[in-house]
Amino acid sequence: MANVYYEAIDKMEKQKVDAEYINGWASGYLRNPKREEQRITEAYEAGYNDGMAGKADNFSAWVKK
Repeated sequence: MANVYYEAIDKMEKQKVDAEYINGWASGYLRNPKREEQRITEAYEAGYNDGMAGKADNFSAWVKK
């Protein structure tokens, strides 16, 4: 489990994925509770849902240009 987590975070950071998506993905993957409602962004929500589903390769829409 640990290797998938670190490899996914490393890959996302190297591809310059939105930090909100990465934070959401990490929280979802680790099964942490979501942020407070007023602090949830679209990128965070997408990352959280992908993390909960264990999807480590669904972030291309959140790469910063």
